[in-house]
Amino acid sequence: MATSARRSTNIVFRLLERDERVFALLLAVVLVGALILVGVSIRQRYEIELGELAFWFAAYKAGVLLLITVFPWMARGVFLGALLVDLLFIFWLLYRTGGIDSLYYLLFFPLAAINAYYFGRWAGVGIALVAGGLYAWASYLVPPWLGWKPAIVVMGVVGLPAYAVGQAAERERRARSEAERLNAELTGTLTRLQTAQEKLVEAERMATVGRLSLKVAHEVRNPIAAIELNAELLGDIVRDPAAGDRGEAASLVSAIREQVTALDALTEEYLAFARFPKPQFEEDSVNDMIAGLVEFVRPWTERQGIEVALTTDSTVPPIEMDRTLLRQAVLNLVKNALEVMSQGGTLAVRTRRGPDHVEIDVSDTGPGITREVGRRLFEQFFTTKPQGTGLGLAISRQIVEEHDGRIDWTSPPGAGATFTITLPIKRGSHG
Repeated sequence: MATSARRSTNIVFRLLERDERVFALLLAVVLVGALILVGVSIRQRYEIELGELAFWFAAYKAGVLLLITVFPWMARGVFLGALLVDLLFIFWLLYRTGGIDSLYYLLFFPLAAINAYYFGRWAGVGIALVAGGLYAWASYLVPPWLGWKPAIVVMGVVGLPAYAVGQAAERERRARSEAERLNAELTGTLTRLQTAQEKLVEAERMATVGRLSLKVAHEVRNPIAAIELNAELLGDIVRDPAAGDRGEAASLVSAIREQVTALDALTEEYLAFARFPKPQFEEDSVNDMIAGLVEFVRPWTERQGIEVALTTDSTVPPIEMDRTLLRQAVLNLVKNALEVMSQGGTLAVRTRRGPDHVEIDVSDTGPGITREVGRRLFEQFFTTKPQGTGLGLAISRQIVEEHDGRIDWTSPPGAGATFTITLPIKRGSHG
């Protein structure tokens, strides 16, 4: 409660300094309120129309508020003029209600304190001195005159809190000014960092394009050389039928087709990386997608003698996903698993539901992943396969991250490897 009250007070003080209209309004409320309270306590002793007086004083304060609203650049001058009027008004009240015996000297306290916050601590001291002088003048005009001692007391009790309020206000202003300066410096630094980051991303993109070009050129050279050699041999057979038989020609054509297929797969993977499409999210079933994918790769697994174990969790709900892209991400993991189990094994694909996410596991019984390879597993162009591009896992991770998910992997010694895709049930709610 104390912290909340302190925070509310700080907000009010900031408004006093930053918004002159609020300052004028608070000053009016305080002075009009004090006028009424003091007036009620002494109205039986003096003939003052308190209601009418409070009305006109409130109207005058409303005029001040209107004036600084219409002419905000004149606010400081208007407040100085209003301060003078307020001091003379309090003097008039003292004169009309008994001079030294009047309680209206109490109005000097809020007037000095609030103006000290706005104008500074020395202004508060000056207002206290003027207040004491006016109090002495009113006492002199309305006998008995008791000397300067009561006036000096008023100067002290009004000036000390006004000085303290002004001092606190100036310290707060300095602290706020320093905070704003640091904030401006921080903003400038963040802007420069953002610019540098954008340049770094652009440089990294250009470097990636360069590496991609070199990688494509390197990977394409071998299939093209093989196609060229087989085409020359096939040409010799066509020109001189006696130099070879039809079986050899068919074998050469088959070899050329294999190289063309390899080139096609190579270019498709590079294009998928270079022109990564923007996901089109629709609510879809993860289980249906995984089941269809397993059926798609079943002919490959049968040829390699690999057993497939599919386990789907019926509690997995439909989620927002790009079915085509997410299928590609899982397919890349499945292809890697099949490639490491060339001598047979078990491919296990599982789905399961977590508290706020869905998990897709792809496990194999291959040789596993060493710690050295694991450090670079998702690095672009890194591969341990002779004909690999090093982009499959990078593409899978990019797709999963576009779905606000992540890919993790584990590889116990001698027990194969498991890749786990974690996707949020509600996009944006799971890191």
